[in-house]
Amino acid sequence: MTFFQLLMLGASAFFAYKIYRHIQTLQDPQEDVSSTFDAYLLIDKADEAMQKGDLQKGLAIYSEVNIKAPKNPETLFKIGYILTEQDRDDEAMEYYKEALDLDPNNSYIHQATASLYRKIGEFASAKNHQDTLLSIDDKNPIIYYNYGNLLVDMKHLDKAKEMYKKALELDADFTEAKEELAKLEEAK
Repeated sequence: MTFFQLLMLGASAFFAYKIYRHIQTLQDPQEDVSSTFDAYLLIDKADEAMQKGDLQKGLAIYSEVNIKAPKNPETLFKIGYILTEQDRDDEAMEYYKEALDLDPNNSYIHQATASLYRKIGEFASAKNHQDTLLSIDDKNPIIYYNYGNLLVDMKHLDKAKEMYKKALELDADFTEAKEELAKLEEAK
């Protein structure tokens, strides 16, 4: 090797060593926690907005969660609930249906769907969801109470009485069921 080649080899080794030392002193960049997506944190913020009555903010945050982490039945249910509160019933129904496709045995989603069908006067569809609710949980007095309310709207008063009585069998202190049953008893 010529002197020049040895000089170049030495210079290359020196710079390689310097780069190696520099790399060893570098630290991994700290992850910016505020920029990462945390669905639970966002859902908590949306829930807080809902508790404060800020439906629009809650809807915006739940929608963000739904974009970043789609196909979550709880998020879809909450979006549907807000839309129902805003009288955006067609949109709400779409979210409820999608949530039920993902979680077909969720009693909260079935109850909300039945209530929305009842609100828009589609009593047969509401009744189907109430029947499903009873197959999921036949020990919940609220389900019987809500079913009784639907049957009153449908003018099936004797069946409504049965539902209110069943709600009272499960919870003897259920004031609303007592009141509704008393109204029907007085109407005879």
